[in-house]
Amino acid sequence: MVSETKAKIVYRELLKEDLVVIRLVPEGGMPEYQTGQFLTIGVPIPAEKKIVRRAYSIASHAENRDYFEFVIRWVRKPLPGRVTTELFYASVGDEVWLGDPSGTALQISEKMHDGKPDNRRVICVGGGTGIAPFVAFAKHFHDTNDKREVVVLHGASYVDELSYKRLFTHMEMESEKRGRDLWNCRYRAAISRPKEFFNRSWNGHVGRVESFFKPDKKTGLSPVEEMVGEEINPENTIIYICGYQGTIDGVIDSLGPKGFVTEHDKKSDGSYAIKYESYG
Repeated sequence: MVSETKAKIVYRELLKEDLVVIRLVPEGGMPEYQTGQFLTIGVPIPAEKKIVRRAYSIASHAENRDYFEFVIRWVRKPLPGRVTTELFYASVGDEVWLGDPSGTALQISEKMHDGKPDNRRVICVGGGTGIAPFVAFAKHFHDTNDKREVVVLHGASYVDELSYKRLFTHMEMESEKRGRDLWNCRYRAAISRPKEFFNRSWNGHVGRVESFFKPDKKTGLSPVEEMVGEEINPENTIIYICGYQGTIDGVIDSLGPKGFVTEHDKKSDGSYAIKYESYG
């Protein structure tokens, strides 16, 4: 039997016609959960006379005891999602059903395979709304005073899909101001359709987000290595990826020659340096 609780929509911000941030407060208070998890949102579909459910990554971190936050894309082709469509027409005050927080694929690694603390650099790769769990990551590391270096890479087709650009930019500026020995955060975004008119003002990285890991022919270093100032390897870096399978495969293919393997294909000693979750 599915365990669910009622929750109320307390905040809704339409970022563009097909991208929204919503916050939900469970009826009985916030349950305990882990940063990087997801949960199901259920909404009644009148035409079907039943509650239909869909899983969404949680963009809020576990230290936030006030609400769950989600960033949701309304994909309408080939067919619009039933739950997402209802959420886009919902208003503040409306009720939905929430399942229990679930998922271990993107839980933050705290220990190495040998039991030592995992103090490696954390690189988060989010494609589209796959940025959601890494919003939670960054806030978690910030609020728990974690000294690990956090690099957030976000890929989108259009500049107005960089849903948390302002937040991450502020975090990086805070890092520069406070000193990277106290809070070490970096953020870069990539736009995959730079020639389209709507992206005419973009002067950042061009291409899909996985291209951050493609080495330069002259220097041999990838854009992310140029940014952090050293070659990344499984001993100094762990990678977390959330997005379409193509994004995940692209990152894995680029990092395989450097010795990076996924949690699903651990080395003989039990070590790994890539964790991922696919939503398509």
